[in-house]
Amino acid sequence: MPSIYIPVALRRRVRQRARNRCEYCLLHQDDVALSHHIDHILPRKHGGHTVSGNLALACLECNRWKGSDLSAIDSATGAITPLFNPRAHVWQEHFALEGSQIVGLTSIGRATAALLQFNEPRRVVQRRVLIDVGRYPSHA
Repeated sequence: MPSIYIPVALRRRVRQRARNRCEYCLLHQDDVALSHHIDHILPRKHGGHTVSGNLALACLECNRWKGSDLSAIDSATGAITPLFNPRAHVWQEHFALEGSQIVGLTSIGRATAALLQFNEPRRVVQRRVLIDVGRYPSHA
């Protein structure tokens, strides 16, 4: 699907609401070289609109892994499960930080963590470094 123009003011609103953190893995924009993306939570190809309530800030890795997916398999139950929606769900209810790993607490959390590859070794090492220097959120 071709790129869609997202007005500057709307991009700014999404970034400010997210406090420049990926709304999926919580990685801050300042801690990566490549710019975070504006993600359509409900992708345009599935009827999602370019409005504030359907947009989230996503780091390159989370955005790349999510793509246009709406669901994934929960490893504990084998059930097809909707992905985490930053506009409808509370991060701490679905995920917890254990060391430098993000663990899914619910079916939504487990499915999202697996699909978005939260605990890919390179990402875990990056998160460990950020935790050690106080750059990763303490509420995670």
